[in-house]
Amino acid sequence: MSFAQVLILGVQIWGTAGAVVCILFLLVGIDRIDPAARDAYAFRPLLIPGIVVIWPLVLWRWWTLEKLARDGCPSAAVQVPGEDG
Repeated sequence: MSFAQVLILGVQIWGTAGAVVCILFLLVGIDRIDPAARDAYAFRPLLIPGIVVIWPLVLWRWWTLEKLARDGCPSAAVQVPGEDG
């Protein structure tokens, strides 16, 4: 296997993992970590390229905020002005 084939395989694996994280994050995660993003579906397609490229950072940040929210950290819950809760 040549270097070019290994490189292309690595990019394909990275892109596939990024696509999976992107789908899960945009369908489930973004509403949980950013209440202001609820029902804001028009901007989500704009996030796809960035999430696919930096998916490890997105996954780490999502996991960190979920963990903080589960532990009851008040700074983890983003409050939107005008919303109760």
